[in-house]
Amino acid sequence: MAKKKYYVVWKGRKPGIYLTWAECEAQVKGFTGARFKSFPTKEEAEAAYSGNGSTHSRQPKGKPVHKEITEEVDWDSVSVDVGCRGNPGVVEYKGVDTKTGEILFAHDEIHIGTNNMGEFLAIVHGLAYLKEQGSSKTIYSDSMTAIKWVKQKKAKSTLVRNEQTAYIWSLMDRAEKWLQTNDYQNPIKKWHTEKWGEIKADYGRK
Repeated sequence: MAKKKYYVVWKGRKPGIYLTWAECEAQVKGFTGARFKSFPTKEEAEAAYSGNGSTHSRQPKGKPVHKEITEEVDWDSVSVDVGCRGNPGVVEYKGVDTKTGEILFAHDEIHIGTNNMGEFLAIVHGLAYLKEQGSSKTIYSDSMTAIKWVKQKKAKSTLVRNEQTAYIWSLMDRAEKWLQTNDYQNPIKKWHTEKWGEIKADYGRK
């Protein structure tokens, strides 16, 4: 069964949230300066579209509501992202130099996990990597859920623990332990896709 996705269109013929790629494509194909992205959950799509967490159904018709984003990209930083096939499904992640796109670290495909778990692991891997380098660089992620988990030092995934998911849960447990036993000075910031385009670690899968 194909994984369910939610497509956010910030710039297109009719901005909004769409449930199929065909609907999304109709809004962005041939549209100059189109901006769009797929999300694994409805909640993430709504938060990304509105910019303030309000649901799409409560927004007035017309232009989408956005927070005014005034900050600029800190290019001397690390960006992380996840590649998924299914949610839950196969998960991999990487961290790159935000300015150059050079891959700094990566994890090969994990048989089964979730997008948010991969994002969480990527951020923690980034923190550990930068600590080894003695660096206080910023880490960017486009997952507010994963950023929240890291700051809470606890991942609240609902993925069942069983033989199939044992490996990713072992990584999650180790990452949580690292957060609980290490200090870090690195800012962890949200990558504003709607203003800056796709995060530099993006796998390019829509």
